[in-house]
Amino acid sequence: MRKLMLLAALITPMAQAESLEVAAHSMLRLPNKSASVHLEQLRVADSATLLLPASLTELKIDRLELGRDARIAIAPAEHELNIVAGHAVLAEGSEFSAPGAPGTYERAARPGRNLDLRLEALEAERLAIDARGGAGAPGYFGLDGANGTPGGCTWGQASRGANGDDGGNGHDGAAGGRIRLSVPEGFAQERIVVRLDGGAPGKPGAAGKAGRGGVSKGCLVYSTDAGANGRPGQAGQPGLAGASGELILQRL
Repeated sequence: MRKLMLLAALITPMAQAESLEVAAHSMLRLPNKSASVHLEQLRVADSATLLLPASLTELKIDRLELGRDARIAIAPAEHELNIVAGHAVLAEGSEFSAPGAPGTYERAARPGRNLDLRLEALEAERLAIDARGGAGAPGYFGLDGANGTPGGCTWGQASRGANGDDGGNGHDGAAGGRIRLSVPEGFAQERIVVRLDGGAPGKPGAAGKAGRGGVSKGCLVYSTDAGANGRPGQAGQPGLAGASGELILQRL
């Protein structure tokens, strides 16, 4: 019942939601009714995940607690997400996760989400952020060539096998995100781990196999010449790796 009340509060305008807790080993998605949300307290327990929708542009938290291996997972979107936490307590293995989405045959890979993350007071051994770009989709497989038709035993001519199609080119990976990170002056840079790699290139599509020439079958004494085999296709080219993202570190 308490969770349902919290979710109902989050569906209404932002100021009405006071706190939110995600139970251990569970997942909760923040409703996408508002682009801006303010929480007095957010606690994501051990091995739990809070999903932030693509429509969200601003999240303000007075006190943030992430348990061991807890995550704030952020959906890919073109616009930047601004997160401000007045006091953040981050346990070992916790992470802000904002990677892009891998590409498909119908859709290009998506870049890591651009974040403006401001942690005004921070208690943590390590601050981890993942904003890697999505991997490119592989190229289409080339179609195999059709086999030739057989000739007769004493007349007719076997046909040549068809050529295999060329494989498609792999698609490009997407860029890593742009992270503007503001942390207290005393938080050592060595304790900040940010992954901003571009997405992996899509693999080339395999070449289509050559069709076999037609061959006469069931002939006892005479048979017509076999048809020539077709040519195999060419494999496609791999896509390009996505560009690395950017980290802008500021001290408070």
